[in-house]
This record gives sequence, structure tokens and C-alpha cells, in this order.
Amino acid sequence: MMDKATMTETIIAQKLAKGLSWETMGTDLGMSPVWLTSACLGMNSAPKEKAAAIAEYLGLGSDVATALEAYPTKIWDQAVPTDPLVYRLYEIVGVYGETLKEVIQEKFGDGIMSAIDFSMEVDKIEDPKGDRVLLTLNGKFLPYKSW
Repeated sequence: MMDKATMTETIIAQKLAKGLSWETMGTDLGMSPVWLTSACLGMNSAPKEKAAAIAEYLGLGSDVATALEAYPTKIWDQAVPTDPLVYRLYEIVGVYGETLKEVIQEKFGDGIMSAIDFSMEVDKIEDPKGDRVLLTLNGKFLPYKSW
């Protein structure tokens, strides 16, 4: 069985060979480009029909579809990231994480934002001073229970 790392390498190689973008793939497949990318990078499992559609779209075999369906072990490098974009997101959470926690809990109560019942959008906003990145994180609020 193909592992997630090999699956990701195979998908990215085919994506590059075909000159595709995640946005195009998502549109063509009727899937969120953010979710599609995450599944192809091995951080989410794809339902059988979506896994088959992704593999077929890219002209890849059933071994890729099976790997897309496999449940991931969501482990990432625990060190401070060095890629500038990833580092900035890490920095945002470091600087604003406690602020977001306070504001969310003030509005909703004691709990968390789900990363399971969750969606995310990435949009480009053109601006004469420099284009802007708009990240929308939309997660269900999950209150902590008392018992």
C-alpha cells in the first residue's frame, strides 16, 4: 500500500506535469481548493468517491486513491517553521492566539473552535498598495462540558 508521503509526491509531480493549480483542480472537481490541497498533502482523508475522482482527474492509479482514503496521522514538525509564509502564520498564532482565545470565549463562553467541523477560504483582494490575502477560518464552537 502506498504511504501518504509517496502519495503526495506522486500527486504533486502529476499536478506540475499537467500545469495545474489547486484552484483549477478544485473548480474542475467541485471541491474546495483548500480541502483538496490538504487531502493531497496527506493531512485529511478523502471519502472514496472524492479519492477516486482526484486520482482519475490526475490520471493516477487506484493506489493513489486508496492512499487518499487512508486516515492520516496528523503530525507535523514541532519546531518553529522556517518557511517564511508558514512562519508568519505561526507568528500570528503566537502573537494573537491568546487574544483570539479571549475574544472567542468572551463571545461564546468557555470552549474551542472546531478544526473538525471547519472550513477555510483563501482569497486575493487587489489593492493599489499591494495585494492582500484574506483567510477565512470558519469553525463550529464547541463548549466545554461540566459534569
